[in-house]
Amino acid sequence: GATGTRGSIQCPAHNTAPHPVGARRAHNAAAAPVLRATATAPADTLGRMIRTPEPAEAAALLDALTSWYDHNGRDVPMRADGVTPWGTLVFEVMSQQTPLVRVAPVWLRWMRLWPAPADLADAPTADVLVEWSTLGYPSRALRLQQCATRIRDAHGGAVPTDHAQLLDLPGVGGYTAAALASFQFHQRIAVLDVNIRRVASRLFDGIELPASSAPTKAERERAEAVLPEDGHECAAWNLALMEFGALVCTQRSPDCPACPIRERCRWAGRGYPRAAKRPRTQQWRGTDRQARGRVLAALRAAHSTAPRGRAGISRAEALRAATLPGAEEGQAQRALASLIADRLVAYDEASSRITLP
Repeated sequence: GATGTRGSIQCPAHNTAPHPVGARRAHNAAAAPVLRATATAPADTLGRMIRTPEPAEAAALLDALTSWYDHNGRDVPMRADGVTPWGTLVFEVMSQQTPLVRVAPVWLRWMRLWPAPADLADAPTADVLVEWSTLGYPSRALRLQQCATRIRDAHGGAVPTDHAQLLDLPGVGGYTAAALASFQFHQRIAVLDVNIRRVASRLFDGIELPASSAPTKAERERAEAVLPEDGHECAAWNLALMEFGALVCTQRSPDCPACPIRERCRWAGRGYPRAAKRPRTQQWRGTDRQARGRVLAALRAAHSTAPRGRAGISRAEALRAATLPGAEEGQAQRALASLIADRLVAYDEASSRITLP
């Protein structure tokens, strides 16, 4: 995974938060965590029982997993002490479906260029798309700029702390809002990403993978029931679960022999039964996504030789870039049309030129 040095990022000093696990160690270190649990396990909409652990079990898991994180968590710059709420928001959006090793260098550059929401809001959109580099799903870059503009205009340039206001920001969904509320503002809120859901399903329910693609009401209730009462403890729990799922309890090749909580894992106790429904691997080669990416790569190259990319490329050059070996007829035209529709590129009919917006 990506590596970095804590404290090495020079972010604005205002409105910052310490690393959640480090804060946990410093906050009431001698006190045992107080946890809540539902008395009975609710059933989700698919009829599968969602098991909620007893308080003593949840407390033991909290200690075991946060201790594991202290020794094994990746020391990435995006989680360093002093990273601002804005830095965390950008990181969470960038890391959606993108490995941390690819996110780290792009995030570092964005924080140097646009350390506050107002900086990104005022940046030329073409520059924003160029600096998104090859992270993929470039519409996220546009939504981040829209988000920055909203924060500048409606929230005085500061990322709001209220969960409902976070959800109202462009490009911020339930996971990102919860991550900000927990990791930056230390609110008592559950964070449910794919890693956390997978760990909980194996550990508590004895199944390899969650039964639904999105978190169910029962999953959310369980996640909230086992949260520590203290917000700093919550952040440490959420982060440790997430990292454990990313490094040990992975989707394809979980390292069960190295698992420090294997004796408590119901999936292990059942002999690791395989899920009947396997997640499908998202294809890239030969798809419209690849064709679109080639057009944007050509425009980024043009941007490096012309201020703000105004020169762009011809429509014919864009279609050539979008034409993949052995592609179906019409794919290049479809990919280019979708880029225009998504406002990732601009098309001037008079000159037949394609530019970054």
